[in-house]
Amino acid sequence: MKKLSVLLCIVAIITGFSMCRKAETFNDDGYDERLSGGGLATVFDATSKAFTHAVDGLSGRDAHVQKAGDVAFEQTFVSSPAPIFGGLGPIFNNVSCISCHHNDGKGTPTAGDARSSLLFRISTLGANEHGGPAPMPGYGGQIQDQALQGVTPEARISIAYTDVAVTYPDGTITHLRKPTYTMQSLYTPVTGACNLSPRLAPPVFGLGLLATIQEGTILAFIDENDADGDGISGKANYVYNPQTKQTELGRFGLKANTSTIAVQVATAYQQDMGVTSSIQPQKSCYGQSQMNAKDLNAAPDLPDSTLNAVIFYIKTLAVPARRDVLDPTVKRGQQLFAQLNCSGCHKPTIQTGVDMTLPSASNQRIHPYTDLLLHDMGDDLADNYTDFLATGKEWRTMPLWGIGLFEKTNGTPYYLHDGRARTIEEAILWHGGEADKAKNNFIQLSKTDRDAVITFLKSL
Repeated sequence: MKKLSVLLCIVAIITGFSMCRKAETFNDDGYDERLSGGGLATVFDATSKAFTHAVDGLSGRDAHVQKAGDVAFEQTFVSSPAPIFGGLGPIFNNVSCISCHHNDGKGTPTAGDARSSLLFRISTLGANEHGGPAPMPGYGGQIQDQALQGVTPEARISIAYTDVAVTYPDGTITHLRKPTYTMQSLYTPVTGACNLSPRLAPPVFGLGLLATIQEGTILAFIDENDADGDGISGKANYVYNPQTKQTELGRFGLKANTSTIAVQVATAYQQDMGVTSSIQPQKSCYGQSQMNAKDLNAAPDLPDSTLNAVIFYIKTLAVPARRDVLDPTVKRGQQLFAQLNCSGCHKPTIQTGVDMTLPSASNQRIHPYTDLLLHDMGDDLADNYTDFLATGKEWRTMPLWGIGLFEKTNGTPYYLHDGRARTIEEAILWHGGEADKAKNNFIQLSKTDRDAVITFLKSL
């Protein structure tokens, strides 16, 4: 063990880590529990900028591209014609990536706020030609609630919250808020069945590591027939990739509805900002009566050089290190997390595969606390929106690394797919479906043990 500690200290000096590893932070398997992103993709920063750091080991050229992607990620887009960063709209949800992914982390769901990161997918019955959600006539696949001057936004969404009280056996009461969403100021009537799905912008750090996990590793987590009897099965989503024209394993997005970081980035530019690219060349307002015919055959708004830089920027964002791993309350909470079988979905440890272009993500032991699979989360979290193989009750397991820093990166933290939960405790209490047993067992814990679980999660 001492030799391993010395070796890690040498590696720390070479790679620029700011501290040597103390032997006390190693677990029984000989791994430092603080290294959530592995040896080269973990950063020791617990400030509001914890999610914004690049992985170690980038070459001079790669560091230059990463920086260019960082600049583009924070750049505000404007309407055309513009020499650079033009093409905004004509309808959109926001004007930059950073406006939704605050400090490269999670967004805020405040309706009507310019900093709001809550958007709404919309669909009608059936599926599109690739098996994905069927677009709503006149609206496409997403509600754009902002527009350029002279253009009408598609709609506004109002949010009303109802109080839901949860009483623990010890008499402690926690208040949840249940959202109701209403479309208002529609630019044209909605015809036929309509499904709305709220989506709060998720964090973008660590995605390069998740992309490197081998497909077989993810599929091995599936227990379709619940052979172990824990009530957890899990399901893979297979989705259409518009870049490769192939059906691929989904691993990104709140319903695992995207297979690659490239498609995730290009689709966000297209749908959230109305900015087209070589991957998503069609304006988000395609099919609308206010669509300008000249936009149908226009060149992509975003050059491939910029698009690729942003993709690389996101792919090379490091993961914050765990904190307080030796704290007795944290260690107690970690034991309870496993005993409750929260780890049945939130897998603590995964081994990545090999990516010759990204050594920092290759063959790394990481701690994302996700299986990247779909799980039935029950009626209370259902949105009735099908997304390829994902049903209206199914959501991808949210990675938990960094969750304890949301308050610092956001100011006010929000959790779950729509931000309804204001605390980690509230998020746990909303769990249902496959997570119902774990949630109910959490409710039965003493307040001291419940607090220990929360304290552990805040160490991630």
